[in-house]
Amino acid sequence: MSKLSEKLSKDALLGQERLTRRQGIYPYFRAISSDQDAEVLINGKKVLMFGSNSYLGLTNHPKVKEAGMEAIKKYGTGCAGSPFLNGYMDIHVELENKLAQFVGKEEAILYSTGFQSNLGALSTLVGRSDYIICDERDHASIVDGRRLSFANIQKFKHNDMASLEDVLKKLPESAIKMIVVDGVFSMEGDIAKLPEIVALSEKYGGSIYVDEAHSLGVLGKNGRGVCNHFGITDKVDIIIGTFSKSLATIGGFVAADKVVMDYLRIHSRPYIFSASISPAATASVLAALEVMEQEPERLEHLWEITNYSLKLFRDFGFEIGPTETPIIPLYIRDMMKTFAITKELLDNGIFVSPVIPPACAPEDTLIRFALMATHSKEQIDRAVDVLVKVFRKYEIIK
Repeated sequence: MSKLSEKLSKDALLGQERLTRRQGIYPYFRAISSDQDAEVLINGKKVLMFGSNSYLGLTNHPKVKEAGMEAIKKYGTGCAGSPFLNGYMDIHVELENKLAQFVGKEEAILYSTGFQSNLGALSTLVGRSDYIICDERDHASIVDGRRLSFANIQKFKHNDMASLEDVLKKLPESAIKMIVVDGVFSMEGDIAKLPEIVALSEKYGGSIYVDEAHSLGVLGKNGRGVCNHFGITDKVDIIIGTFSKSLATIGGFVAADKVVMDYLRIHSRPYIFSASISPAATASVLAALEVMEQEPERLEHLWEITNYSLKLFRDFGFEIGPTETPIIPLYIRDMMKTFAITKELLDNGIFVSPVIPPACAPEDTLIRFALMATHSKEQIDRAVDVLVKVFRKYEIIK
């Protein structure tokens, strides 16, 4: 064993992985052999999918799939370069313009992933003399982006406006103060208090940066996101989004005013030195945006089953926190039980996602139950019935 391998073998998380594998309850990398829909195939067995981020269920929509295939026929499978050089196509321009219009900003640029969107924007727009003020439960891509920025990092308690104000009032009046939040928090399912954040930003001279990853396609008119939902898009400086959730493929974007976009185009290293998103992904997003506007009944049904599920879980005594979206955390607060329950649920035909550190605090381990517009109430009833039996068996609920 090399020195590096010897060092890595002592990692606590790796040790935990090996232990759960030996016990037969390791809950990750479960290979799916079908499309990503309300029901999937795992090891030849049909399983109800409640672990997907495809909130509108568009990953296998005929129009979205057809658009991707037609783009491959016209443009090929890849761009063979970054947008800065040879990888910028007319279809990228079309999507940038459509996204800017959709989220209500002057311009938008595309990144290879949603994760890179945060890396590219945060590492470029703020620097050593500036401040990034983050919700303590912001996504990992925001955490890594702020590390790359060299900015002064401040954190406030989750969705706690008194804590945010305590941070802001201590910072230099003349400094750049970028308040960075998720629109919908990916594990907890609650919504950022954007109206209050806007008020504090105006009071203390801050700027606002919102990651719409889990709110795009879920909130706002035709799924335009949390900024549109609150009617404060013009008060938010920078909007980030991803294509890997409601928009049914992979990639990401940053939207803001023209000056910000021009600056990112020539300074953002993850943008300049990464290949452009594929023609198929680009065309799929364009089609998904069209479907979102042409089929509003998808979003209506998503909220119907969301409210239905929230009531069911609360009535059965599950601890689900302050969630008010299709992301429903089922708190277990014990890592090994979280793994064991996830395995038992899968054995009973229910796919859910276990959440452990670093995605949450050690005392907050949970199962993430996520809804798609393609779920039916009957499927939800089946899943909740199994969940109730398993949670009672492990004495999580009475």
